[in-house]
Amino acid sequence: MKKFRSYWLLLILMLMACNDASAAADGQAVAQEELNIRELILEHLADAYEWRITSFGKTDISIPLPVILHSRQSGWHVFMSSRLHGGQRTYNGFQIPQEGKFKGKIVETDRSGHEIRPLDLSLTKNALSLIMASTLLILLIISVARSLKRNPIKARKGFTGAMEMFIVSVNDDVIKPSIGEGYEKYAPYLLTVFFFIFINNLLGLIPMFPGGANVTGNIAVTLVLATVTFLIVQFSGTKEYYREIFWPDVPTWLKVPIPLMPVIEIVGVFTKPFALMIRLFANILAGHAIVLGLTSLVFVTVSMGVVMNTSMTLVSVLLTVFIDLVELLVAYIQAYVFTLLSAVFIGLSRLKPHEKKLETKTDILNK
Repeated sequence: MKKFRSYWLLLILMLMACNDASAAADGQAVAQEELNIRELILEHLADAYEWRITSFGKTDISIPLPVILHSRQSGWHVFMSSRLHGGQRTYNGFQIPQEGKFKGKIVETDRSGHEIRPLDLSLTKNALSLIMASTLLILLIISVARSLKRNPIKARKGFTGAMEMFIVSVNDDVIKPSIGEGYEKYAPYLLTVFFFIFINNLLGLIPMFPGGANVTGNIAVTLVLATVTFLIVQFSGTKEYYREIFWPDVPTWLKVPIPLMPVIEIVGVFTKPFALMIRLFANILAGHAIVLGLTSLVFVTVSMGVVMNTSMTLVSVLLTVFIDLVELLVAYIQAYVFTLLSAVFIGLSRLKPHEKKLETKTDILNK
């Protein structure tokens, strides 16, 4: 068993060392030219219409994805993305520009010769990764639920025991104390958010299919998660919560005639989900960018001689493995923080009227 675990650990470290292998292949292809690290990193962090695996020379190995478009001029179109990749390919009037305003997006040319965007419902790399992560999450939770249902009292080991530990920890240490009474109806959403973010963060660290997608480092994804939390907070708000926003307990001159404090409170309502969105997006994006930057060191130093290039390659591999190990911790922390802050915001919206007991002169004298 120990040997088996050692083999798995060695395999994980080898995968981390070759993390972002597609980026390395790109760097090797342009090693004779000036390497544009910024463009290289942005290209691999962006969404795409195909799932690129690696390259051998000038041959790209990738998984084409279905493209679903609606053009104002020609109606609906469904085809595989392989028809648009490679050179300056055009298919049915659609193409993917390599530069300009719509770089990397499918466009068509209108009658006046301008590039315009059709209605794009394509299954992109990030969208496919979301579907796979969601399917994996459902399968994992169902298997754990069935195992626990067969014998709820029995102590669990292995994967089921680890999942039970995570669920109990998040529920009892995060959700319950943050929300308080009535936390049960919010637990399913918050637990789902935790595991959804955690699984996507972990998949993003795997350097090959079905991993490597920058899902939680995509601001559109974090925007949706933060918006859902925002809506739950607002619909869960009590009268006391809204009274504290529009008529807080501060001196009257801070509310009338200039509603200074109500304006600040209203701004705070929107800055909370904004902070959720930016925190998750920025931390995951930064982690991916650092790994790609360290990988690029190998190709930046090619022209500096064999000794320098060999030493920097060793440094690049060691630092990449180290950062990937740190990212494993960050993957959990970011899921934990998003869930914790969401629970805290929900708890703050469920304020109850303050019960104040005013002492009369008789009460004071009786003391």
